[in-house]
Formats: sequence, C-alpha cells, structure tokens
Amino acid sequence: MTLTVLNVAYPLAPVGPDAVGGAEQVLSMLDRALVGAGHRSIVVGCRGSSASGTLVETPAEGGVLDEVAKSRAQQAHRTAIAAARARWPIDVVHLHGIDFDAYLPDDGPTLVTLHLPLDWYPAGALRPTRDDLWLHAVSAAQQKTAPPGAKLAPPIPNGVDIEALSLLQPKRDFALALSRICPEKGIHLALDAAKQAGVPLVVGGQVYPYETHTRYFRDEVQPRLDGRRRFLGPLGFTAKRRFLNAARCLVIPSLAAETSSLVAMEALACGTPVIAFPNGALPDVIEHGKTGFLVNTVDEMAQAIVAASSLDAETCRAEARRRFSLERMISSYMDAYQALARLGTDAGRLAVTP
Repeated sequence: MTLTVLNVAYPLAPVGPDAVGGAEQVLSMLDRALVGAGHRSIVVGCRGSSASGTLVETPAEGGVLDEVAKSRAQQAHRTAIAAARARWPIDVVHLHGIDFDAYLPDDGPTLVTLHLPLDWYPAGALRPTRDDLWLHAVSAAQQKTAPPGAKLAPPIPNGVDIEALSLLQPKRDFALALSRICPEKGIHLALDAAKQAGVPLVVGGQVYPYETHTRYFRDEVQPRLDGRRRFLGPLGFTAKRRFLNAARCLVIPSLAAETSSLVAMEALACGTPVIAFPNGALPDVIEHGKTGFLVNTVDEMAQAIVAASSLDAETCRAEARRRFSLERMISSYMDAYQALARLGTDAGRLAVTP
C-alpha cells in the first residue's frame, strides 16, 4: 500500500538533517525514508525546517519562547494540520511534539511518538480513547515508567544511520558534549569533569530562547568556558559527524531520565565511547567498561574521561551495528503506518456500507 503520511514536528523547533533535537532528527529520518520508499511524505514544521517530501511551514517564533509564543505556535500548527488534511488524502498523522495534545486531530489514524520522559506529559494525554490513536515509547526503559492507566503500544527503539556517520580518521585528544543547553542536560558538570581530568572539552548545542535556558547558559556554562573548554553552538550533521569521529569520548551529563539518547548511539557508530550518568535508558545503551563508562559523580566522570582512550573503537562500532540499526527503526514505523492506515480504510468501508 502506497501511503501519505503527515509528520508533525514540535512547533518551536525546526526539523531537518541538521536538527539538534532527537525528536526532530527521527522525524527527518522518517521523512527521508518515506520518500525513498515511494510514499508521499508531508511535514508540518516551523520556518527554518527542511523536508525530503512536502513541507507545510508554520511561522517561527521570535524572541523569548514563553507561554504566549507557545500558544500562538500551537494554533498555527492546528491550522496547518487541518489544511494539509483537507488538501491531501492523509492515511496517517504522526505527531512528535511533547505538546501533541494541543493540536491532536479529533479523528483519523494517528501515531504519537513519546520522545521525552513520560512524566513530562500530562497524564491524561497518555490515555487515548480512540482505537485509531496509538501512543508509543522509544525504549523499553522508558515504557517501564508509564503511569497507571497509560495505554501505550509496544516501543519502537531508535536507530541511527551508522554508515553515514562513520569516518575513517584518527582520534584527537578532546572530549565532546552535544545537547540542548538547558539545566536538565547538566553541561556545567561535563565542563567541571573535563577541567578536573585535564582534557579539552568541545560543547556543541543549541541555546533555545526560553528564559530558563538562556539564564542557565549565562550563569552556569559561560563562566566555565576558557581556551580548553569551548562552546561551538549548534552543529549540523557534517560537523557533528567530524567531531564525533575525532573525539576521545562523548560525555552525557544529563540529569533527566534519557528515553533513548540518539547522540550516544551516534557516538558508538563513530567508534567513540560514551561516558554518562546512568539515567533513564542510558544503561541499556552503554555497556560499562566496553563501550563506555556509567558514572555517578563528577569525580568519576573525570576519571572516566581519562580512561576512555583504553576502550576499543571497533568494539563500539560493532555494538552500534548490532543494536542500533536505522533500518530496523524505519521498518517498525512503516509497519505501524501500514497497520494504522488499514484501520482507516476499514473504517471508511464501514461508513459507506448500506
């Protein structure tokens, strides 16, 4: 069955191959895969987004991203989704934003990927009442945190494009941190650990104009930067690949329950071990002492940064190939799209049966 799938991004973050966030990257990979397989892919995303299929662009919010800006962006998304559904015969709507319930269509086959910790979503949003509305987690570890009464389909684990990520280049003597720059990502702890270890640290990431994010960068990150600890801002795919392949290790100091960690998978695909606090799904991604180190304090993180060069790059790549296949992820989403589309087709047949 040839499909028409409408993927809907979080209203305040652009999507495309160079996107910073994991949800945006997954959406971009699905968009590209749909087009490559001969399906019609339509993407609703804010200005600055790019798509392999058809992009339905909504305005980008300027200035501080407060509740007023969020509400305005959500209304623009509702309008864009309705217009897309009126223009094209949409088989499945696929929502990726944490605020999906603010622009959730009232009917029609709909898939919601829960990219973020489940306790960040309104509890009521995790209890769908329609048979054609499916919600799912992105890892078994995330699924286990579902609140009572939540109705989730089986998880669809994330994957990464291992062949596109891998480069044959020598390692250099620096540690790397890649993430959104916000309090829960704990970048200040990576800076402290790298300084204690005596190893340079490169930080790549986006400071979104939320008041708490800009204050965190100003008060906790900027004062820790110096000639050996640098902030480069957001990195596109090409630059990210180069840094991931060259780094002695990737440091993930996240204080949040990571649901999957695409960047950890990307690092392993590049032969780069990962050092992280054991939050959320990270213990399922990193094999301690083999593909990285799980640590509990800044002191342990500093020691692990020093020890990272003892781990074997090819072992990391082999584990990534074995466990984090992009093809497996894409196949699982395609199966979900086909199953939901059949639900819509069957409902349409029932509606016209005399």
